[in-house]
Amino acid sequence: MNANQNFIAHLIELRTRLMYAIVALLLVFIGLFPWASDLYAMLAKPLLAKLPQGGQMIATDVTTSFFVPLKVALMAAFLIALPYMLCQAWLFIAPGLYAHEKRWVFAVVAASMALFFCGMAFAYFAVFPVVFGFITAAAPQGVAVMTDIDKYLSFVLNMFVAFGIAFQVPVAVVILVKLNIVTAAKLREIRPYVVVGAFVIGAIFTPPDVVSQLMLAMPLCLLYEAGIVVAGWMMQKPGMDKPIKVAS
Repeated sequence: MNANQNFIAHLIELRTRLMYAIVALLLVFIGLFPWASDLYAMLAKPLLAKLPQGGQMIATDVTTSFFVPLKVALMAAFLIALPYMLCQAWLFIAPGLYAHEKRWVFAVVAASMALFFCGMAFAYFAVFPVVFGFITAAAPQGVAVMTDIDKYLSFVLNMFVAFGIAFQVPVAVVILVKLNIVTAAKLREIRPYVVVGAFVIGAIFTPPDVVSQLMLAMPLCLLYEAGIVVAGWMMQKPGMDKPIKVAS
C-alpha cells in the first residue's frame, strides 16, 4: 500500500469513528429528551435549595424555557457518551502506538476523564451550596434573588469547566515528568509559586467570596502534591522511565 492509499485509509477510518461517536451522542440525547426539564431541575437544585421560601428562577426570553433544558440534556448526553466516544478515538490512534505507549496513553486518558468528573462532582456537591448560600445571604433586604435560567446554566458550565480542568493537575504533572520536561525535585522547588498561582486562579474563576476561592485553590494545591508523589513513584519503578515515542 503506497502513501496515498494509506492516507485515504486513515481518513476513512477517522470518518467511521467520528460517525460512531456522533451517532452514540445523538442516541443518548434522544433518550434523555423526555427528561430534559427534570435534568435542569436537578442541575438547579443547589440554587433552589438556598432561595427563600417560595423563591424561584425566571426565563426572560420567549424560547429560553424550551431551549435551556435541551442544552442541559445535550450536556448530560455528552458526558454519558464520552467514554464510548473516547473509546472510538482510542481505536483510531492505538495502532500507531507501541505496547508501553498504549498503557501510558490509556492510563492518562482514563485518569483525566475520571478526574474531570470528580471536579464536576466536587463543584456540584461542595462548592455550589456554599457559593449560592453566600450569594443569597448577601442580597440586600427587599431584593428577591430570581436568577435567569440561561445565565444560571452559563455560570454552572463555567464552574464545571473550571473545576474539571483544575482537577487535571495531577495528570499534567505526571506528563511533564514523564516527558522529561521537568523533574519531581524541580516541581517541589517551585511549590510556593504554584500555591500563589492556585489562589490567583481561585480568585479569577470563582465568585468574590473567600470560601469559594479557597474551595478551588486548596484542591489545586493538594492535587499538585498528589501529582508530584505519583510522578516520583512512577519514575523510581524499573521500566517506568522509558520515554514516550510515537511509532512512525
